[in-house]
Amino acid sequence: MARLTLTERSIFFRIYAGLLLVCISVAFFAYLLVDTLNQERVQNYRETVATGVFYLIGQGVTNQSTPAARTYWLDDASRLFGSKFEIVQIDDVKLKARELRRLEQEQTVVRYDSSVNEYLVYHRISGENNLLTVRVSQVGERQVRALAIFLLDDLSYYPTQEAKEARLHFLSEKFSFPIRLSELEKLSLDQDQIARLRRDEPVIIFNDGNGISSYISVVAPSDVEGRMIVIGPISLFNWFPFNLLASVVLICMLLIALGVYGLIFPLERRLRLLQAGVDQVSKGNLDTKVQVVGHDDIARLSMTFNAMTGHIKRLIESQRELTRAVSHELRTPVARIRFAVDMLADTDDADSRQLQKNFIDEDIESLNDLIDEILTYAKLEEGSPKLDWEMVNLSQLLEQIERETNALGKPINIRCILPSPKMEAMADRRYLHRVVQNLVGNAMRYASSTVQVSGGIEKGMAYICVEDDGHGIAEVDREKIFVPFARLDDSRTRTSGGYGLGLSIVSRIAFWFNANLSVDESPSLKGARFIMRWPIRQVGVTIAADELTQERVELTINRS
Repeated sequence: MARLTLTERSIFFRIYAGLLLVCISVAFFAYLLVDTLNQERVQNYRETVATGVFYLIGQGVTNQSTPAARTYWLDDASRLFGSKFEIVQIDDVKLKARELRRLEQEQTVVRYDSSVNEYLVYHRISGENNLLTVRVSQVGERQVRALAIFLLDDLSYYPTQEAKEARLHFLSEKFSFPIRLSELEKLSLDQDQIARLRRDEPVIIFNDGNGISSYISVVAPSDVEGRMIVIGPISLFNWFPFNLLASVVLICMLLIALGVYGLIFPLERRLRLLQAGVDQVSKGNLDTKVQVVGHDDIARLSMTFNAMTGHIKRLIESQRELTRAVSHELRTPVARIRFAVDMLADTDDADSRQLQKNFIDEDIESLNDLIDEILTYAKLEEGSPKLDWEMVNLSQLLEQIERETNALGKPINIRCILPSPKMEAMADRRYLHRVVQNLVGNAMRYASSTVQVSGGIEKGMAYICVEDDGHGIAEVDREKIFVPFARLDDSRTRTSGGYGLGLSIVSRIAFWFNANLSVDESPSLKGARFIMRWPIRQVGVTIAADELTQERVELTINRS
């Protein structure tokens, strides 16, 4: 399996990293959005404010009757404004469709050149195909004063007060802010400002709007007795108005919510699938398997759930099989004991009674052996046993098995091929001894004359090999022999002894050893050969069983 990265293994790291990425992306998007909107807003603000001013200037040009007067008027306007006004043909300027539409609607076009920090302004002169243009580097008090003078010049063409007020009302629509005549007494001006007005100087009034929106107003003298021209209030451009910030915050919250939903939804869906599997198992459906996706925590939880349900199902099936087998195995010795008891009751012969007592003792001993085997198998089957891991010397273990087997006095030759005295492997000595003992005992029952035992270490794996010269095991039966209480026909019959639990116990011990247990034909003795291979160094004390061994054992039980 390829090496998994942290992002593949940890679902929480992926969520945290995803949230961070979503927040950074949304913040970057918000910055671009605000910047784009502000650029559009400031452009619209420039053109809206400039439209009224350049409409006045355009009207001043239109009011001149001769080209000479027009030139003279433009020169005066240029001196007042601080920038030179020019008149160009509309066909000489490359204009965009949007700019053409604005010029046709008597609105001003403003182009900003960031390289030189200048504004290039175009305004179409009414009734002509000429454009009034000027370059402005900055807008300040000089331009505001010029606006007041242009307004006074325009009002000079309207003699009565009613006409002037009507004209100011019309210009207010062009300027997009109010322009009106007001009595001096109604204006909140200080003495210095009043003095400046009496000197025919315009006054600029700034108001911060309580920190919400700043604006200015321009008060200029008029030719109407006792009245002043009030221009404004003119709102100053606000880069971050409340409605813009509120809109951006709402959009960002929506995007973050969508991003979080995109991160959480797959996790929630997989957890729901896992919950559905749990519900099915709670109803008794142990065949339920949860789909495993990826290699993260949820995937490992799903794998654990599948392994757990499979283990529970296997335990239940094994329990049923064990119950049926135990009940069958117990009938024979119990029946013999009952028969012997009846014989004791029916005979007075001392020798006959002693013989029946001996038969009863043998059957009771057989029952004890069977119970011991059943308890051992059940202990290995019910869950992970407590294994006392230590480094076991393989040579010493095989020598011990050879001595114990020879002590039985059976007419079978035990041939022991000892490994190097220094070869050691990590194992539980008691259970490893049981494995070799069971394999040798099984070989002794079916061997003709010879049993060979060997062991060693190859490529980081320790192994124990037991061979006999019996009739061997047919290939189709090699998986069945590990099933509890299973016995084969022909040479391996009930008359050979045993209860059919020895190899099942070996299989379970191999399972907890992370071992691979195999059976085939002995190349030298031509009988059966059993080999158990396990790692010489266990990765952990709490062992996750080898998947291949797990699948093989489950397959064996299912086929039985």
